Order: sequence, then C-alpha cells, then structure tokens
Amino acid sequence: MLLIGACLVGYLWLFVNLNKETSIFPNEVNVCLFKKISTIPCPSCGSTRSVLSLLHGRIEQAFLLNPIGLLLFLIMTASPIWICIDFLLKKDSFFIFYNKAEHILKQKLVAIPLIVLVLLNWIWNIYKDI
Repeated sequence: MLLIGACLVGYLWLFVNLNKETSIFPNEVNVCLFKKISTIPCPSCGSTRSVLSLLHGRIEQAFLLNPIGLLLFLIMTASPIWICIDFLLKKDSFFIFYNKAEHILKQKLVAIPLIVLVLLNWIWNIYKDI
C-alpha cells in the first residue's frame, strides 16, 4: 500500500508539472531541500523532468537530465499494475519479488556497484549543475 501511495503522489506531482510544462521546463523549480540548503544538486535532482521527457518520447533528453528518472518511470508504471493484478488474482508475487530483490540488493557484490552508480550520477548532476 505504501508503494501505491508513493506512486499516486508521484503521479500527482507529474500531473501538476505536466500541466505547467511550458512554464516549468525553462525555469528551474527547486523543491529539493538538499539543494536549497547546500546549493549542490542531490543524486535525484532532475528526475521529475526526466520522467516528463520520457512521457513525451524524448528518451535521450530523459537520460541526460537524470538516468534515475528511467528507473522511476519503470517503477511507477509496473508496480501499481503488478500489485493490482496480484490483488485481483489473490496472489503475492509482487511481495515475493520485492523480498527477493531486497535480499539481493543487500549483498555487498550488488550494493557496492549500485552505490558507485549513484555517486557517479551525483557527480554528473553536480557537473551539469541541474
């Protein structure tokens, strides 16, 4: 339920930004508390614009804005559908998948490269100064 709630909040945020696209895209909307305090973009800065670019079919622009947006788009698309199908079929395949994925992500051989990727993404965000 928490994931569906998070997706709904994300959809609402995208809807608000999609309707204001002409005024938001040219000007930076800084809702990132980390960036407001430090003036340095966080690893996820630009992910809203990245997802909006994907919705408009601009995959390259989405990747350049923030590769994390691609992952967010996949999660926000697949998770609610999968959870609803599980609910209708009275199965728990999403929950089982989530537990297995969490177990895999906790392993050092997986966690360390992912942390390095997030750090590289952060360096990319700082370099391009979102």
